[in-house]
Amino acid sequence: MRMANKPGFRYWVLIGMVLIAGFSQGMLLPVLAVLLENAGTSSAANGLNAAALYIGIILVSPFIEQPVRKYGYKPVILTGLVLVTISVMLIPLWQAFWFWFVLRMIVGIADNLIHFSTQVWISTTADPAKRGRQLALYGLSFGLGFGLGPMTVRLLDVNLYLPFIISALLSLIALCFMLYLKNEYPSGDVETASKLGTIGRYKKVIRLAWFALLPGFCYGYLEASIHGNYPVYAMRMGIDLELTTMFLLPGFVFGSLVTQFPLGMLSDRIGRSRVLLGLMVAGAVIFFIMPLIEQSSVLLFSGFVLTGMLLGSLFSLGITYLADLVPADLLPTGNVMTAVLFGFGSMTGPVIGGVLIDTVGSGAVYLSIGGMLTLSALAGVLFEYRKSSARLNKTEKKLTA
Repeated sequence: MRMANKPGFRYWVLIGMVLIAGFSQGMLLPVLAVLLENAGTSSAANGLNAAALYIGIILVSPFIEQPVRKYGYKPVILTGLVLVTISVMLIPLWQAFWFWFVLRMIVGIADNLIHFSTQVWISTTADPAKRGRQLALYGLSFGLGFGLGPMTVRLLDVNLYLPFIISALLSLIALCFMLYLKNEYPSGDVETASKLGTIGRYKKVIRLAWFALLPGFCYGYLEASIHGNYPVYAMRMGIDLELTTMFLLPGFVFGSLVTQFPLGMLSDRIGRSRVLLGLMVAGAVIFFIMPLIEQSSVLLFSGFVLTGMLLGSLFSLGITYLADLVPADLLPTGNVMTAVLFGFGSMTGPVIGGVLIDTVGSGAVYLSIGGMLTLSALAGVLFEYRKSSARLNKTEKKLTA
């Protein structure tokens, strides 16, 4: 029990738990997409089912912080782990669309309980000099787990229950380690979302930094489309499912892990908005090219790795740009809004992608993601133009005063 009081032990337990939470999310999206496709479910309905996880994330977002402040981090995290374990074990017992929809929504709620609590716990207990590195490792661990999850699709050929049993066992292991941690509470100087969540504050964040909120939406749309739509698209287009789940989807995730730190450093040098706009444009171009290289496994894999390297940092860069644009007291409000937009993007991506698979067919997923990135980049250009114009007007007023 003495280890429970050591910050290093606590930190690595939380990091390991986030990796397991990422694994459960990364497993559910493609595994259930494949099972629903094999059951004859339409692509649009398949996408709607995938959106349930993110509906859960959005529904619980306004209500998480108060229980954390009242009961502490540990009970909230344990609640999330228990919900994930039970839900994942129940999924293969009854293959019904709305049964899976409800369980996916519960998993989304549980994952948000885990992520919010662990992120605040790490942020408030980390040495300020090491906080950036520790939170970066937090993001990397989730990405690693999310990348490993799709590999379990191949286990369906061995046994229907196997991917779910593995995920549930990992959650139970995390729960056991959590029992050794001493409960802690957020420090008194952390403002709650309820205090910041007034209409006026939301309006102010939108006015000052609406473009900085879009990368959260983009990343949710992108991530959920790739993991929720692409296995179905691959089956429809005759792309090998093993190639998809063992190489393409993990290739995107692992590509994103390689460039997290370099892109952050680049944004410090040349500016966040330039990097974000460049990544969105480059990512859109590659996705529009993807239908032309789809027949080559090597080129397709390279495209997934490259888009992961370019677009895997959108969420973290958006949060960083938000911090550049708004005062410190509005950052919690901005973070809540980014999380909600991430959930909204994660919901709409699979639905739009599913509709396009049914109606457009070839190239549908690439068109969906490339179009979304193009619109976001155009919005960014508009935002930067207005910001530059406002700065110029302000300078002119000072000169004429």
